[in-house]
Amino acid sequence: MERIPMLMKTAPNDITLTPLPSSSLSSFKDEKPRKFYDMRHLLPTKSPVSSSSSSTNGLIINNYGINSKNSFMTRLCCHMMKGVQRNIQKCVAALVLISFFSIIFFTQYMDSSPLVGLIHRDTKPMPLIHCQTLNKSPSDPSQTHDHRSEARLRIDSKVLVFVETTYSKLGREIAEELVYNRIKYKIEVSGKSLPVLTNLDKGRYGVIVFENLDKYLSMDKWNRELLDKYCREYSVGIVGFMSASEETLVGAQLKDFPLYVHTNLRLRDASLNPFSPVLRLTRAGDTAWGPLPGQDWAVFQHNHSTYEPLEFAQKNTLDYPNDNGIQPPLTTVLQDHGKLDNIQRIFFGAGLKFWLHRLLFLDALSYLSHGQLSVSLNRMILVDIDDIFVGERGTRLKPDDVHALISTQSRIAEMVPGFRFNLGFSGKYFHHGTKEENLGDDMLLRNVDKFTWFSHMWNHQQPHLYDNLTVLMNDMMLNKDFAKVKNIPLDSGYSVSPHHSGVYPVHELLYQAWKNVWNVRVTSTEEYPHLRPARLRRGFIHRNIMVLPRQTCGLFTHTMYIDRYPGGRDKLDESIQRGELFQTIVYNQINIFMTHMSNYGSDRLALYTFESVIKFLRCWTNLKLTSAPPLQLGEHYFKLHPEESDPVWGNPCEDARHLKIWSRNKSCDSLPKFMILGPQKTGTTALYTFLSMHPSLASNLPSPDTFEEIQFFNGNNYYRGLDWYMSFFPLQNATSSNSVHIGGPSSTGSTNARYFFEKSATYFDGDLVPKRAHQLLPNAKLVVILISPAKRAYSWYQHTRAHGDIIANNYSFYQVITATDTAPKPLRDLRNRCLNPGKYAQHLERWLAFYPAQQLHIIDGEQLRLNPIDVMNDLQRFLKIAPIMDYSNHLRYDSKKGFYCQVINETRNKCLGKSKGRIYPEMDEKSTKILQRYYLSHNTALVKLLKKLGSRPIPTWLKNELSTTT
Repeated sequence: MERIPMLMKTAPNDITLTPLPSSSLSSFKDEKPRKFYDMRHLLPTKSPVSSSSSSTNGLIINNYGINSKNSFMTRLCCHMMKGVQRNIQKCVAALVLISFFSIIFFTQYMDSSPLVGLIHRDTKPMPLIHCQTLNKSPSDPSQTHDHRSEARLRIDSKVLVFVETTYSKLGREIAEELVYNRIKYKIEVSGKSLPVLTNLDKGRYGVIVFENLDKYLSMDKWNRELLDKYCREYSVGIVGFMSASEETLVGAQLKDFPLYVHTNLRLRDASLNPFSPVLRLTRAGDTAWGPLPGQDWAVFQHNHSTYEPLEFAQKNTLDYPNDNGIQPPLTTVLQDHGKLDNIQRIFFGAGLKFWLHRLLFLDALSYLSHGQLSVSLNRMILVDIDDIFVGERGTRLKPDDVHALISTQSRIAEMVPGFRFNLGFSGKYFHHGTKEENLGDDMLLRNVDKFTWFSHMWNHQQPHLYDNLTVLMNDMMLNKDFAKVKNIPLDSGYSVSPHHSGVYPVHELLYQAWKNVWNVRVTSTEEYPHLRPARLRRGFIHRNIMVLPRQTCGLFTHTMYIDRYPGGRDKLDESIQRGELFQTIVYNQINIFMTHMSNYGSDRLALYTFESVIKFLRCWTNLKLTSAPPLQLGEHYFKLHPEESDPVWGNPCEDARHLKIWSRNKSCDSLPKFMILGPQKTGTTALYTFLSMHPSLASNLPSPDTFEEIQFFNGNNYYRGLDWYMSFFPLQNATSSNSVHIGGPSSTGSTNARYFFEKSATYFDGDLVPKRAHQLLPNAKLVVILISPAKRAYSWYQHTRAHGDIIANNYSFYQVITATDTAPKPLRDLRNRCLNPGKYAQHLERWLAFYPAQQLHIIDGEQLRLNPIDVMNDLQRFLKIAPIMDYSNHLRYDSKKGFYCQVINETRNKCLGKSKGRIYPEMDEKSTKILQRYYLSHNTALVKLLKKLGSRPIPTWLKNELSTTT
């Protein structure tokens, strides 16, 4: 009797069963029926076989387990087992049918693929950030230290960084950290002489940083004493990083300090000293569990009260498998209070790879500079949700997603006062989802007052695709009418265009339509100045619309599920907890994040991301997080950074992403390939005229205000934007049957565009011109004409006299060039325009800071006047223009004018106007001698620069002036 259930357990179809021995059967026959009925409840649960094989089991039992003739017990057992199995089959079949029809109904209701419905898992991650200080407000004064003292008034807010080489890795990371936080700095290579440390009675630097602490310890005596004296006198501190070395030190003493180090260690589980006065931005929230990056850590041991640990870590247990005892914490960052020599220092046992060191480095700068280098603790956050009502079915918000959005917003608002999600809508796609997604649309509008709103585009089309202002405005009006019907607020003064189109590179029609329809005063984009990483982005103002830098949080339209996130969940969590997203908020006072509606459905990754990073910030920093509407953010941003108001126009042709969202009627051929920079009164107009004769060249259209010069890069014209500049280079006006196409790719496919150039003689000495020009025309070639700077100054004075300038006509040339800084401003301005452009080396150096020397061509102005044919041949070779034009057939010396003119026919020349080639009275001797002395140092610097550039002949006039002065 005991073997029957065993047979039933081991009766799958692919197993052969052996008949029971007769001894077992005899014992079974003697059992009472009561015993058998007690077994019935075991049969369906104990047997693991499928319902399809249950009937077979009955036969197996009948044939192999029970073999007695005329046994009532046997027949009853088999009959009842078959009945139970038939019932099980019916139940299983019914469950299968119910499940099948449920799936069909669900997929029809959701209007999505059955496969998606079958494989999707509810994987919504939840924020799991926990620490001791999470619920304590960072605004508590007891949590932060104010490092300000009167000592900060004697030092500048600038850092002096000593690096091993100009290419050393940690040195670059230190510089990047300073750039991210807009801290001024100067780089010096260790081992060279010290730079000037003081300016009158004020220190030039607030903190001294050594990339390699050993370079500080091993300085020669003279420099070390000089540096230490500066630090003591101006209360300036020193930051030093222990550098990785192949040699492992064990208890080695640092030179001149009662301090010992152990190097090349692997560590884990970092924590901070919560009582350290250095902590300001950084919060001693918890332990950073896990291995620390790198295996070249140094730890410090000390036996003096001047030292206080700032950061601790533990030995990596993998390196000490037999060390089972509790290990004391190891000091990885150490503060020297200066009790030994009155110099405060902070030593780091590793570089900036460890994220906590980046925070501590900022605190070290603040503490050691007595607050002069403190960064603000205020951070403002705005989260845009683009594409509201837009999206394919199955990717849009359902009612429970909207409920989660509101609930998460409430929790975030408890940590970030004023926080609301900012929803950008495209009304055309309202109610274009599934039934449940349409209910989600309705729920958003029932809660319209819980969010802030802004207009996207009615049909989500990119604005740069519109060539007509009226059509673009009509599209916006449709969205505005939709907003009125749905009671969506209309007064945010903020808008964002799909895919950043039209904001940068600027599409002028977008800015005009925004003003006319929505009264937009602020927008945002991540495309300007299109820098990576995101924390380097900056803002600008165009057409009185503030453009704020827009950050990304690592989420895009395709990252809707955590198990499909690029790099996995660990990659997202790394960005949240110590990585890119975390550092972006740490380094930027104002953060506008771009997200999409799809990130808030499905796995709701955006809700997880922002709630997590805010909690992590509260754990590890004392940042005070707040939020505000976009218009307030824009006004606050440009109060903080007024220097960013001026835009910098980049070249869309140099950036594939920008080329895609550039106005479709623009062409890369409509940008000049070279520029004549000046300076004024050196022969630039003559050169411009000679170049315009060439069949493969085309200059810009004339300006009604400045004639042949656009003067774009050096004045208010720059604020008119790129479209205004390019309007001077229309392709339809620059075609020729015999022209040759030279230059970059053309977005219009034109093959007969001529080689554009422009001439603006005021570019040469413009302070902002080199940077602006390089941003827009990085590959352009530069042409400069140089003559005697004294002769140029005198010629400019006479030029202004001829044009009726009151100051020039009331003051002699000698009075102008000798005017002091107390003279009337108009007189000083004329003096500067006479003298400053002649400082040739100084201005050329500024251009060479942006352009390589290979793109610069210098023309001797005297040779251009006396022998223009050879000069033009050299210039054509430099520009690599084909075909080469033989200027000997097109230029001829005109004895009446005293210079070369364009040949019209055998007897006629076409010369420059009356204002060109004037013969002026000789310069008086006093002025000549003053200018010789004034330009001596500048001419000497020019000779050195020309020799440094190589293959640049020294002009005859320059040799003569130097020999005369000497």
